[in-house]
Amino acid sequence: MTGPQRIADAFANSGKRAALMPYLMGGFPDIEASTAIGLAYADGGADLVELGVPFSDPLADGPVIQAAGTAALKAGATTAGVLGVCEALAPRLPVIVMCYANLVLANEDFPRALAEAGAAGLIVPDLPLEEAPPVLDACDAAGVALVPLVAPTTPDARLEAIGRRARGFVYTVSVTGTTGEREALADTFAATIARTRSHTDTPVALGFGIATPDHAAQAAAAGADGVIVGSRLVRAAAEGEDVRALVEGFAGALR
Repeated sequence: MTGPQRIADAFANSGKRAALMPYLMGGFPDIEASTAIGLAYADGGADLVELGVPFSDPLADGPVIQAAGTAALKAGATTAGVLGVCEALAPRLPVIVMCYANLVLANEDFPRALAEAGAAGLIVPDLPLEEAPPVLDACDAAGVALVPLVAPTTPDARLEAIGRRARGFVYTVSVTGTTGEREALADTFAATIARTRSHTDTPVALGFGIATPDHAAQAAAAGADGVIVGSRLVRAAAEGEDVRALVEGFAGALR
């Protein structure tokens, strides 16, 4: 089964109003521990997992995820090591690797390496639409979904072009700015989701700022096909909280 097929099945068969996709920083606090956290996500009811590769200049990430990436790099995390985490998690649920364009371009046939590690998809937040075709072609050839991002500020014409090329799902950013927990967002969810949906046939997943089970439920009620939870869970891992219990709370809110 190809990555896009695994992703489609995860959205279609989640048993929830929206599929749950927690974010995991690969190699944080170390490779072994991050693997255990990812397995706890699966045990807690996650349908997919977004696996971050730590990078020195993570321009899309807020302070919590930046700090986790820095700690992972100091602990010796490498791209190969994080792909090992992917390989361990892939039998349980689809893994969507998130990394920056430098890492994709610096590694020969990176999509093929992802496929060999069992990854279902790839997110590259700093890969512009105009520069995406070679990576998209390589991902298609490897059976890996290149998942695009759209923002509230994306113009309609550009949103349409991104939607046509989307694989797996469209990562819809709920707010302008970087990742991080927010207090109030729900009043904008429905319009943001509807705008993206009008330009694509692929599922729409909402991320950035989803910090509570109530936020997740509101995103599902607003029409999201998937909900991505990042900084809250990375902070929990840093503070030694029970991440499985937290994921169970998010999953319960989506059922």
